[in-house]
Amino acid sequence: MITPAEIKKKAENKYVSYLQSIVSGESFCPIIIAGNKKPNNNSVLFEKELTDLMAYSKEKKGFGYSLVYQNVRTRTLGKQDIPMSISFETEQDYLRFIGKGQDTAFFRKDLEMILSLFPELKEWICRYPGKVIDNHDLWEDLLKVCEYFKSNPKPHLYIRELPITIHTKFIEKNKGIIRELLDIIIAEHINVEVKTFERRFNLRYDEPLVRFRILDNSICQQCFDGAEDLSIPINQFQLLNLPIRTVYIVENKMNMLTFPSIANSIVVWGHGFGVDIMKDVEWMKKKRIFYWGDLDAHGFQILSEIRSHFNQVESFLMDRATFDKYFEGDKGSETNVEKELCLTREENEMFKFLKEKNYRLEQEKIPFNYASKRIPEKEY
Repeated sequence: MITPAEIKKKAENKYVSYLQSIVSGESFCPIIIAGNKKPNNNSVLFEKELTDLMAYSKEKKGFGYSLVYQNVRTRTLGKQDIPMSISFETEQDYLRFIGKGQDTAFFRKDLEMILSLFPELKEWICRYPGKVIDNHDLWEDLLKVCEYFKSNPKPHLYIRELPITIHTKFIEKNKGIIRELLDIIIAEHINVEVKTFERRFNLRYDEPLVRFRILDNSICQQCFDGAEDLSIPINQFQLLNLPIRTVYIVENKMNMLTFPSIANSIVVWGHGFGVDIMKDVEWMKKKRIFYWGDLDAHGFQILSEIRSHFNQVESFLMDRATFDKYFEGDKGSETNVEKELCLTREENEMFKFLKEKNYRLEQEKIPFNYASKRIPEKEY
């Protein structure tokens, strides 16, 4: 026979559907739970189970479930009145039994407040009514944030700069729920392909830095008061308008620091796959670009990644002759990449060789004198 504990669990499982009916504006329909569980064949246990079941019923407690019996002939107990269904006839009976009266009152209040400002959230609330309840204490401030972004969908400010009367860390602590709301409220203004909260919603953020050196002293004097070694946020790097012809990208920081002077040129420290941050630098598409990375499988993967954004990229010092001359037997990090890479025939042959053998020649192991003589377009 079904127990009061089982009834409560089944009733709780229907709570989300009940909340969804509130959102839809439906009148309350009695909630029915099947009670067709076989009774215990032991007469003493049968009586105890039936007594426990009745003890928690509306008949005994004044609220809760009502029992519907059916007279059934059993093999061992003869004819017995067996509870065949359990029903909650009113909202009060149902909510008091599962202890959700206050939560439901809060839900109704929050639902009215949310939809009065943002009726477009109705479908979201119907899908996730539990999130409305879980965030009951936050809705006043959540709606302040939503109202601000509705009026200012592209703030271009840091989170802490937003003129919203909320705790300074409120948005940072509640990015998950805020993202779900803003994805609906300002859907036409978000950067859909971006997952980072700040970038998705057109906010400023602590951007990664690009470190580079000006290799032409006249440009240093003209544009940076003599400064040659610079680190600036990527958004500022994108806005540069330098009188240069060539961009060199190297993976090793020391090689960037010791790169020789070359007219009309800069050298950028790529430091691994982080070089991908430069993919949207439009002015680089008009420059000649050379890449020098480690002679290992990962080095050629990085080269391929850069070339997928700037198809004019040329590699240097990543050839078989350089490898054979300075290889010291080092092993690299294995890679399982199978996709076709953006490499020339010679580069692809080198990549496959290095990948198969898991060999690695770090670029810093190539002597400076050898490397400096083989830098393309080198001019003093």
